[in-house]
Amino acid sequence: MDKAEKSAPSELRTRVRLLGRVLGDVIKSQDGQALFDRIEDIRKTSVAFHRDGGTANAALLEERLRSLDLRETVRFAHSFACFLQIANIAEDYVQRLKAAPGDVRADTLAGSVEALAAEGVDRAAVAQMLQTAAIAPVLTAHPTEVRRKSVLDRAGAITAALSAWEQAASEAARQDHEVELLREVAIFWRTRLLRDVRLGVIDEIETAVSYFERSFLAELPRLYARWTRQLQTGLPSFLRIGSWVGGDRDGNPFVTDAVQRQAFARQSQAALQNYLDRIHALGAELSISSTLAKISPPLQALAERSGDTSSQRQDEPYRRALRGIYARLAAAYPILTGEAPPRPSPLAAEPYPDAVALKADLQVILDSLVENHGEMFRAGALADLIRAVDCFEFHLATLDLRQNSAVHARTLAELMAAAGVCPDYEALDEADRCELLLGELAHGRLLYSPYARYSEETQREYGVLAQAARSRALYGPHAIRVYIVSNTTSVSDLLEVYVLLKEVGLFHPGETPRTEVFAEPLFETIGDLRAAPQTMRAYLSLPLVRALLAEGRLQEVMIGYSDSNKDGSYLTSTWELHQASRALLATTDELGLRLQLFHGRGGTVGRGGGSSYEALLAQPEGTVRGRIRITEQGEMVANKYADPQLADQSLETITAGVVLASLRRDPAERLGERHAPILDRLSQASMEAYRSLVYETPGFVDYFYAATPLTEIVELNIGSRPASRQPTRSIEGLRAIPWVFSWSQSRTMLPGWYGFGAAVAASGVSLSELNDLHEAWPFFATTLSNMEMVLAKSDMHIARRYAGLVEDKALARSIFERIEAEWERTVEALLAINGQTALLGRNPELAEALRTRLPYIDPLNHLQIELIRRRRSGDGAEAVREGIHLTINGVAAGLRNSG
Repeated sequence: MDKAEKSAPSELRTRVRLLGRVLGDVIKSQDGQALFDRIEDIRKTSVAFHRDGGTANAALLEERLRSLDLRETVRFAHSFACFLQIANIAEDYVQRLKAAPGDVRADTLAGSVEALAAEGVDRAAVAQMLQTAAIAPVLTAHPTEVRRKSVLDRAGAITAALSAWEQAASEAARQDHEVELLREVAIFWRTRLLRDVRLGVIDEIETAVSYFERSFLAELPRLYARWTRQLQTGLPSFLRIGSWVGGDRDGNPFVTDAVQRQAFARQSQAALQNYLDRIHALGAELSISSTLAKISPPLQALAERSGDTSSQRQDEPYRRALRGIYARLAAAYPILTGEAPPRPSPLAAEPYPDAVALKADLQVILDSLVENHGEMFRAGALADLIRAVDCFEFHLATLDLRQNSAVHARTLAELMAAAGVCPDYEALDEADRCELLLGELAHGRLLYSPYARYSEETQREYGVLAQAARSRALYGPHAIRVYIVSNTTSVSDLLEVYVLLKEVGLFHPGETPRTEVFAEPLFETIGDLRAAPQTMRAYLSLPLVRALLAEGRLQEVMIGYSDSNKDGSYLTSTWELHQASRALLATTDELGLRLQLFHGRGGTVGRGGGSSYEALLAQPEGTVRGRIRITEQGEMVANKYADPQLADQSLETITAGVVLASLRRDPAERLGERHAPILDRLSQASMEAYRSLVYETPGFVDYFYAATPLTEIVELNIGSRPASRQPTRSIEGLRAIPWVFSWSQSRTMLPGWYGFGAAVAASGVSLSELNDLHEAWPFFATTLSNMEMVLAKSDMHIARRYAGLVEDKALARSIFERIEAEWERTVEALLAINGQTALLGRNPELAEALRTRLPYIDPLNHLQIELIRRRRSGDGAEAVREGIHLTINGVAAGLRNSG
């Protein structure tokens, strides 16, 4: 059968079986037949249970697991966690096979151009829209990635070995590659899956930079080259990569001015080293002699200024020019990175002041090549380098600053009290706060004094802002552009940021006030989302703010998926985000401004996960318009960007979605607007059911802490940020990430579905109406599709066993029975609406992936429960802790989007 004719599920089964066989061979050779037989026995028992069901198979599986001693339990957890990582490798490999770069699929730019052409939107309209577009995936360090970088590196090596094995030209070559595959799997089998120490922010910076080095620096220029060919026109660098790593201080006291400085130094090092290597390679390549070819006068001048007087290269102006460029960039390297370049230049040169000057010199070379040697030089290594410099400049990624509004209020209160401006700023009401803040922004007097004594928090906040000013001066205006205010509830929350920016010279008062960094609200809770349009109308109507936005007339607003979900249920969060987007667009349109939304999405559906492409197509009409930013968090960063080809697909998918969402002429959204009252009723009923359980049920917090591995997850060394905003045991104070992660581990998946079944039952909406909405409205269909995925990964039988960890059996029974009943209602309602007889009936690829994984995930859940019971009973053995963490690692790997 031709590869194109094979189904994706069969392709996946083939690769999983191959890599599973290799792993089995490694286990037998390194640990002996006895261990392999024990693992295989449990695997087959679990497969039989999943295939045939039955109490006998369930009892047999439980018996096999209980027979393991502690040492065997840890080894078994390691083996199944390894297999699930292997399954991920196979799944990603098949994903690459499905779509080679340049293929015309619906979720590619070429595919979106074809789809729009069918609607009467021509290629020129797409190219014109992209001239002013702005698309940015933004990497965060939110702690849901349980895999060490070493494990990710091993996965890449196994992938390369598998690819070489499959593409071997002869049987002899195939055997050689099989040995290599065995060797890579053997290294992986002996690689520690768990981190010994907690990640620091510097570690997170290093991990983030690794994605640029591995994928972005090479793939972005290639994408632009492909798009330029397809659209037959030049394109600006509308797609760039952002970062929060080293700038996000919300709840993370370890992000300091020193950390920000290190973040930029490391980012710059990656960018400059990449440019230097490319320039060096171009110098070796462009051996064109001026005795045999014409050159442009600007190139001749650039070569003369290079300082390269070697007689061997006097007739090689391109090489001389490139040596001069290399020397100038190498001279800038220590200024920007604090280190000497790995390969210094022998030439003395003036350092480049910025990336613009570097790009201009490289353009001189390209223009001369095209002018004198033809269009064949328009694309290639030099053009890719110019594009890289344009995309990444000297700072690699734009770093967002983020902090909670409460911190700003405390900081300003202390500064104002010390300066004698206001004795108790926090006691003022909103109107008085705004009046005072606007007054401070009208003059140049500063509040901060180097002679005053401030709290550690205030000193830290001032230090970060002062460093931001230095970072922009050193790395350029695109190094830091926005300051995100978490927990924005009022106009004063945004004005406070400008007062603080004024303290370090980033806000400039006067007749024509201007700011170098813009304050950006983040609306997170249901209440804040509902109030967002009113808050923004009041803010954007201020003369000061109108003046600040005068040039670009653009205001970015961030909307948060995680906390709104934790606050009000999956359905309510999704609908309120949709409605807030529409209302914010209406507000900015009314005021003659442009809106750019920044979507704070996570990996799991409870935090905005699911297909980015489908999510973009489901956005309210007019809210994209070619401009969007989206956070990429935790394990999803590696899933999308650790491999260059997957990065290519992911970036193209986002771009295709933005193009379609911006230009398609689809009446579906207007249909949805007419049926908004239906969603209003469903949303309200869902929120009432959800809050009744989570916030109004006595003892629910105790149930949650006991019936999930939250405490054990907090002990994992997967991130630098604390799990809670405050040292309390409340759901409100807990961050959304551990909230969702814990429910995922217990296989309850509650944040991704709870309340929907009750909403359908209580809303009074007919099934036929819901069927029609599902068929006609992308927003509703996408919402239910994501929920279906979560329900398919949940397991109420396993969740019931986690409920058994709760000491208060009456409490456990009453709460779990409510959860189970709602799960059954939700599944029944979902299947009735989408017309399926079983979950994932229309998604065979995901169904097959889950069938492959569940026999490995479930035993890990059962072992985790027993180990948690032992640890909570006082067994402090290190092996117990290690076993729990290995099971968490394995379950997270198997579920893939767990946090």
